Amino acid sequence: MTRIQFKPTLQSLALLGAGSVLIACSSLPGGALPTLKAATGASLPACTTLVDSLKLSHTRIESAALVAAGAVMQGDRAVPEHCRVLGRMHERKGSDGRDYAIGFEMRLPVAWNGRFFYQGNGGLDGAVVPALGALGGGPLTGALMQGFAVISSDAGHSGPQTTVFGLEPQARLDYGYQAVQKLTPMAKQLIQAAYGKGPDRSYIGGCSNGGRHAMVAAARLGDQYDGYLVGAPGYRLPYAALAQIWGAQQWAPLATSGATVKNPLNPNGTLPDLASAFTVQERQTVAQAIANKCDALDGAKDGMVQATQACQAVFNLKTDVATCNGERNGACLTSAQKDVLATVFGGAKTASGQPIYASFPYDMGVAGANWGSWKFIDSLIRDPLALSTIFSVPPAPVDPLKDNIAARLAMFSATNESYRESGWSLMTPPGETQPDNLAALRSRGAKVVLYHGVSDAIFSAEDTRQWVERLGKAGLNPGADFARYFPVPGMNHCSMGPAADQFDLLGPLVKWVEQGEAPQAVLASVRGAGNAGGVNTELPADWSAKRTRPLCAYPTVATYKGSGSAEDASNFSCK
Repeated sequence: MTRIQFKPTLQSLALLGAGSVLIACSSLPGGALPTLKAATGASLPACTTLVDSLKLSHTRIESAALVAAGAVMQGDRAVPEHCRVLGRMHERKGSDGRDYAIGFEMRLPVAWNGRFFYQGNGGLDGAVVPALGALGGGPLTGALMQGFAVISSDAGHSGPQTTVFGLEPQARLDYGYQAVQKLTPMAKQLIQAAYGKGPDRSYIGGCSNGGRHAMVAAARLGDQYDGYLVGAPGYRLPYAALAQIWGAQQWAPLATSGATVKNPLNPNGTLPDLASAFTVQERQTVAQAIANKCDALDGAKDGMVQATQACQAVFNLKTDVATCNGERNGACLTSAQKDVLATVFGGAKTASGQPIYASFPYDMGVAGANWGSWKFIDSLIRDPLALSTIFSVPPAPVDPLKDNIAARLAMFSATNESYRESGWSLMTPPGETQPDNLAALRSRGAKVVLYHGVSDAIFSAEDTRQWVERLGKAGLNPGADFARYFPVPGMNHCSMGPAADQFDLLGPLVKWVEQGEAPQAVLASVRGAGNAGGVNTELPADWSAKRTRPLCAYPTVATYKGSGSAEDASNFSCK
């Protein structure tokens, strides 16, 4: 069999990760919530015969093939022997005359741990990526490697770089939430048929749109999953995308008139050079100013700002960053630049002052390439496409630098005879502003673990933090007994930036669900030279290539103990 080396891409890095539990987990307070029974494993008796033996409603199994141990690698680790099943659900002719189906891949370990993992994929979906159950920041481990049966899907349409599917009403709904609803029971039936028993425990997770899928599943499919791994969730994706084009309109007056850059989606096209409004050198200057003010708040001057909330209280853009007295030279910002930067970080608003999306925290990852791409490139191409074809009723073109923000906002909640569910409704978890609909999920012992790069430029870590706060105010998370949030300082969208972005939160989530031990600190590593999962090229040269840190459950902060190497997580504690 051909040996496949799994190589990380920008999309896959949004889903991958590695690491282990660092510090002893704490028990649930008072034992008030049930601990679900641990899963028990089974062996897969056959693989290729599944094509003929599986009879599942609205489902066509296309192939089933045994994949030898080591034929697929995650980093330098061999994925164990498993059965790869390809299939399609709900094949149909769309109202636009195109052929649609929910394409999927399942990977069934020969030595199964009794668990099921739904891999929520990022971006616009549209492709059946390998069902490795990869986690976040570098492909060293994943759900399949850990023995889970894993499913991946295209969410009901093909073409990850196009939004034309958004013009077809049912394809919109499948992308929003219905593909997960349809695939979940089918996958469990397939597992039952393959192993002679269904999964004892079920988990769903992903980053970006995959994190959104997990949050939507928590609200809509609370009886189907026991653990939810929510990474950088675009759970208010329409509003976040609108905030992007609003931001582009703020940057545009500061950009160099007439300057253009290549359009990555059109080799012959160009885009306005919005990055000239806030250059790489100027972003590095702001990052250094944040470091000067906030780096030592956690007890160590190490190029990482762990005390995110304390930093927001003490950092002052107006006074802590030098103001240009003459020409811009990269070492200062003009007063106009400071005004725009403060406005953008303060959160998008309509002209009348109506909030559109959350604020963004100041963090050293503002200098990251991924940060700049989302703010200055994707705001002109990807976000307008999604806004025009998927989220708006009726669909209507978006000119990102001229679109009427308030009018577009109203289109998110609109419906008509063709689109009977609004873009807001189909994309967003029901009850997200008042998450009391999660009470039954909490009561039966299910758990939610969230993580978010503090310097995520598209989906704000502050938005995730506020969701956790609302959960607490609703009385659904006393003592963090149901949901725990792990901010990742310096990290951009799902990976990269000056950050320890390689970690595994799935293992701790399983331990919480099935053993009742809540994660407080989880080991995270940087991806320096020689890292098997792929090197993070944005790490400062003076960091150890193997630096580690504890990811700390909010609101605790990784704090230096006062002695020992600042490269070693064991010299930090969560306080």
